Amino acid sequence: MSVRLTVAQALLRFLAAQHTERDGARQRLITATWGIFGHGNVAGIGQALVEDPGLMPYHQGRNEQAMVHAAVGYARQSRRLSTHAVTTSIGPGATNLVTGAALATVNRLPVLLLPGDTFATRPADPVLQQLEVPYGGEVSVNDCLRPVSRYFDRITRPEALIPAALAAVRVLTDPADTGAVTLALPQDVQAEAYDWPEEFLAERTWTVRRPRPDTAELDAAARAVGAARRPLVIAGGGVRHSAAEDALRTFAERAGLPVATTQAGKGALPWDHPCDVGGIGHTGTATANDLARTSDLIIGVGTRHTDFTTASGTLFRRDARFVNLNITGFDAHKQAALPLVADAREGLLALTEALTETPAGHRPGTAPWAAAKQDWQERTDAAYTPRSEDARPTQAQVLGVLDTLVDGTDILINAAGSLPGDLHKLWRARSTDQYHVEYGYSCMGYEIPAAIGVALAAPGRPVWALVGDGTYLMNPTEIVTAVQERLPLTVVILQNHGYASIGGLSEAVGAERFGTDYRFRAPDGTFTGAPLPVDLAANAASLGMRVLPARTVRDLREALADARAATVPTCVYVETETADSVSGAPPAQAWWDVPVAETSTRPSAVKAREEYDRHVTARRRHL
Repeated sequence: MSVRLTVAQALLRFLAAQHTERDGARQRLITATWGIFGHGNVAGIGQALVEDPGLMPYHQGRNEQAMVHAAVGYARQSRRLSTHAVTTSIGPGATNLVTGAALATVNRLPVLLLPGDTFATRPADPVLQQLEVPYGGEVSVNDCLRPVSRYFDRITRPEALIPAALAAVRVLTDPADTGAVTLALPQDVQAEAYDWPEEFLAERTWTVRRPRPDTAELDAAARAVGAARRPLVIAGGGVRHSAAEDALRTFAERAGLPVATTQAGKGALPWDHPCDVGGIGHTGTATANDLARTSDLIIGVGTRHTDFTTASGTLFRRDARFVNLNITGFDAHKQAALPLVADAREGLLALTEALTETPAGHRPGTAPWAAAKQDWQERTDAAYTPRSEDARPTQAQVLGVLDTLVDGTDILINAAGSLPGDLHKLWRARSTDQYHVEYGYSCMGYEIPAAIGVALAAPGRPVWALVGDGTYLMNPTEIVTAVQERLPLTVVILQNHGYASIGGLSEAVGAERFGTDYRFRAPDGTFTGAPLPVDLAANAASLGMRVLPARTVRDLREALADARAATVPTCVYVETETADSVSGAPPAQAWWDVPVAETSTRPSAVKAREEYDRHVTARRRHL
């Protein structure tokens, strides 16, 4: 039996019938489609959504990149078991997907991209927005999505959709190989009819597997852990994706191990758990980094060992060895580690069972790092405490006020600027999914659309998008979508008149904060004078948000409490005090490699290079 439908109609029917199942829980894989329509998808996917409105929920976006961010936020909150699709027109609509696709793939988060494409049959050539490539008539701008997609296909014939759609879902549901998946859809093919086998459109459930570790690898890892005198666990995003938090806690408690966390792994243990020692690496705590510098064995769980985590290869002892539990062999072998290729939860359960003795240096219950952890909490309290309720708050004090208001149901979202560093060092995560910082791609403009995705995935929970003024100006347009969808999320805008994070980095590397302030430009090209008269609070209000300005700590406390109880999209706007005049967050506890000019006539760059040469000598490769 067959059903006659257009390609677009069949694709939506197929997607609506796909489900995932893990640990006995079944859920729909693609729960909604985001779209901005133009030629290339309005008569295809757009018509198909209208044809059967009960089949696929639709969300209207304002920016194509932001739609991908919203889908990624939804996928992360759903532990990668559900996601959204994103449809665009051809040309700029399609190329605007590239940054969002890269973010999804870097962070190993599933999202389905359905960009329109130029005519497969080429009845007129070129068409509007077509890129002409003299050496290849089959090339379109959608090929830009190939390197940032885990799977890419162009559907040039209706029947080609069947194997391509199945392959796309296979990748979306593969915990070791997921990321952005792109099906480029020529606009004429979308509208073409075909007789589809009923089997293609039938309900289908994809098991999200939990591979167990190889016996030999498990034995080797258990021996290494048992023989270690000063082991340290680094928990990454794989712990969260696998829902392995309970298994991690059991492993750490039984073996008496400290657990440090990456940006993606923060919250794997609650902040007040005795084994939790805070963030690791350049944005980490002194507690975790001091332990890392003396540890003889690093047990990575679901981490990619990026440069922020390893302090650009300077954090760990030269003779430190590694055990990497990861679902991908690619990541499990990093740092010349003993690989333990497995699902994070299954690997931790197996490793806990395989341990015949606890590590020699860390007996359960002793927690020799407790005093260092307490010292860091006192430093956090100092950064959080304002000098007066009537003073302008620092950025750290904004976090401190928020810390007094939230509980485990709140979700905080951030991605770029100086906030990720302050959050990683200072924030006290109360639940496994409270801390949502996208730091694999650290994409400015992620926060607001991702908050929409999170709010859709976790209805009824307070959702906070924390943004600096620089990030806000990158991508505020999805505020309109939040208003349209009546999502009661809160956007907290921290106004510091420029790129605070990159400004500090610029100063540290001898670039003297060039191009990082929002100030008037002088005739000589320098940026000087008063900040620009830009009113971001008025901008947010013009897009439909309820805005609560806060000039003092007292105002901020009242505004954040009001926003948390709000039933409409709300913005809290606060101009922060710089850390130069009052207490700010503790400085970086580990190095990060940003190369400095090797030769310069400017004293600031010469001094920065001397400091760089001093740090770089500490780098080592673990082989």
